[in-house]
Amino acid sequence: MTYIPAEKLAEDAIQTLEELNARTEPLKPKDRMAIPAQEMPSQDPAVRRSNMEEVALGYTPEQAKLEAERCLQCKTAPCIAGCPVAIDIPGFIQAIADGNNQKAADILKKDTLLPAVCGRVCPQETQCQAPCTVGKVLKSVDKAVNIGRLERYIADWEREQGLIETPAVKPETGKKVGIIGTGPAGLTVAADIRREGHSVVLFEAFHKPGGVMVYGIPEFRLPKAIVQKEIDALTEMGCELKPNFVIGRTRKIQALLDEDGFDALFIGTGAGLPRFMNIEGENLVGVYSANEYLTRSNLMRAYDKARADTPIFDSEKVAVLGGGNVAMDAARTAVRLGAKEVHLIYRRTEVEMPARVEEVGHAKEEGVIFHLLENPKRILADERGWVRGIECLRYELGEPDDSGRRRPVAIEGSEFEIDLDTVIVAIGNDSNPLIRQTTPGLETNRWGNIVADENGKSSIDRIYAGGDIVLGAATVILAMGEGRKAAAAMNEMLADS
Repeated sequence: MTYIPAEKLAEDAIQTLEELNARTEPLKPKDRMAIPAQEMPSQDPAVRRSNMEEVALGYTPEQAKLEAERCLQCKTAPCIAGCPVAIDIPGFIQAIADGNNQKAADILKKDTLLPAVCGRVCPQETQCQAPCTVGKVLKSVDKAVNIGRLERYIADWEREQGLIETPAVKPETGKKVGIIGTGPAGLTVAADIRREGHSVVLFEAFHKPGGVMVYGIPEFRLPKAIVQKEIDALTEMGCELKPNFVIGRTRKIQALLDEDGFDALFIGTGAGLPRFMNIEGENLVGVYSANEYLTRSNLMRAYDKARADTPIFDSEKVAVLGGGNVAMDAARTAVRLGAKEVHLIYRRTEVEMPARVEEVGHAKEEGVIFHLLENPKRILADERGWVRGIECLRYELGEPDDSGRRRPVAIEGSEFEIDLDTVIVAIGNDSNPLIRQTTPGLETNRWGNIVADENGKSSIDRIYAGGDIVLGAATVILAMGEGRKAAAAMNEMLADS
């Protein structure tokens, strides 16, 4: 991934668009596929290593127009089938190509509450862009139409033009619904329930709403002001927000139903309980879960040392364990917090990494050192009980495991050490057990996730659930899709009761 300055990308787009506009005949499919895929302009890696500002700068109008012209408008629209909320992707892209941004925004808003968020953080290369015909013909998902970038472009355009309107709310019904958790699933349900005229109260355990979008995803990937806009829209619709409210401690589920007058509840508390590797040394000073590390930086603004007193260790040499988006976020945050070396250790190859290709590329540009086919054996301590290093084993790939990826197999006698003062474990999360422990009769599976049917209904009447608390750690758009299904079922139930 070679960095190209934003100015050069903008100039190239203008020149290519002028050449297209000079044509006298309509574009044929082969002409559309000959248009180069538009790279996303971004901050210079040498500059962004020292700031928390957004890395990806967004398309210029010319880039968006060119990228939209690449779409073949397939009759079968395989991209829609790859979208968890079934956005009319060809429709909104054609509107961009036609120069009608407002129409594109209107099409998007029919199916998604969070286009500015999803356009930034969702793994489009494994969802809507994976079945794109352009990518299939050109034999590379990297050459598919950049649907997510176009979604972001339109969402940003509408916000920057001041054209976002508060969704209409039907007359009050007298019914009251509680939403537990204010991540993408909870926000989606709140909007869809409130539109029908039901009273909505959102419960948030932290002091700020937004869930993983606020405490998990860094500012340089998802500016918090964008998430706050969505929260503001809900309060303008009349939704009530109760922060610092821990369900299971402040109030139990059954009390909300039996004593507080709620007609239905939606549980969207996500997957926030970090997993560890259970290796020697994980209890040493200097070992963090990625959740704690990112929460200190993102939610508590530890990076803003001039204005925040959040304690966070001034690391010099950091290892991040894992290969997903959270691992990339932690590694890139460590860079911005001043670490001189950041090592990312992953036991498979880059091909098997679950992180978005763009995030991997950005991490490399920012100087993160990748250790592939390697895995920690133990974390080493100094005489004070602080991290001084990590001992790793080299691996090779064997036969595929249950995930379909080739299983990493340790190479005996391949141990080696890396000198460190900080280790961040980013190998996944489980669900917090508090709600299931305090809610008799709520069925959960062996991983602690709430069991829900195809409409999000749990084992307890009037209680629904969705997002990571049901799916396990997933994506923003998948959580939204689960929320939309649950909200539709809840609205139907409330209408009949």
